Amino acid sequence: MSAALPARNGINAQLGTYLGLGVVLVGMIALFSSLSQYFFTTDTFVAIVNEIPALAVMAVGMTFVLMIAGIDLSVGSVLALSAALSAMAILQWGWSTPAAALVGLASGTLCGLLLGSVSVAWRLPSFIVSLGMLEVVRGGAYLVTGSRTQYVGDRIAGLAAPWIGGVSVSFVLAVVLVIVGQLVLTRTVFGRSVVGIGTNEEAMRLAGVDPRPVRIIVFALTGLLAGLAGLMQAARLEAADPNAGQGMELRVIAAVVIGGTSLMGGRGSVINTFIGVLIIAVLEAGLAQVGASEPSKRIITGCVIVVAVIVDTLRQRRADRG
Repeated sequence: MSAALPARNGINAQLGTYLGLGVVLVGMIALFSSLSQYFFTTDTFVAIVNEIPALAVMAVGMTFVLMIAGIDLSVGSVLALSAALSAMAILQWGWSTPAAALVGLASGTLCGLLLGSVSVAWRLPSFIVSLGMLEVVRGGAYLVTGSRTQYVGDRIAGLAAPWIGGVSVSFVLAVVLVIVGQLVLTRTVFGRSVVGIGTNEEAMRLAGVDPRPVRIIVFALTGLLAGLAGLMQAARLEAADPNAGQGMELRVIAAVVIGGTSLMGGRGSVINTFIGVLIIAVLEAGLAQVGASEPSKRIITGCVIVVAVIVDTLRQRRADRG
């Protein structure tokens, strides 16, 4: 009976988080629908869902990174480099589209692998290592493209092609990855190791689990997903821009934090992260439709992030007291 109570409380807390995020999302949709007659339309919602696949895919990886109490600031640059290498493989090297896509995915995975390996081997904060990686990888994107946008046309446009009701293949793939990510986090030994490392790394080490390979795999996975996001964005724009993804790491982290993943590690949900992505997307689309200026949009979005962090902190303190 006593063992069942914590489990039941955990389920109730999770359902409460789902409900809270859902209320916020519905409330924002209702607010912007009242402010703009054009917001609550099929075209607006299709545009929103087709805009978010790259953000959603990277947010899946970032959820795992934050769960181990790490952070990766390089994902926006990895997105740009992966797209750039895929474009150059098609345009300059004459490779087939599948081979070029594999180059992009492999480059993203390698970036994440290097980041994780350096951070683990030298026991350096991932914040610092990823900050350096951000600059290195962005420079690589400029070198590969000659600092020019590479137009690939419709050669990789299949990912962005409309499928059901105008929704793109990329969005469907992003939803599948969200579901897979949630199952990995909650139903596998690897997922339990991620949670355990974020909660108490020393306890995991004493239990016979080496945190180092788990950490490296998490960063490599995040790099892989950033590479996939690069392909998605290049498919949507039909071009690889070396400036792509600048500042996107902040949007990714914001979506994950809004979704309730703790910055201290050990607690989070990929499903909640996806709802956080939707909240960010609806907020940005709604502000654009009501005519908010770019400075105003940044101020409002920043305030939302700060409020989300405050709520997360209060919730964590309440849990610690309980």
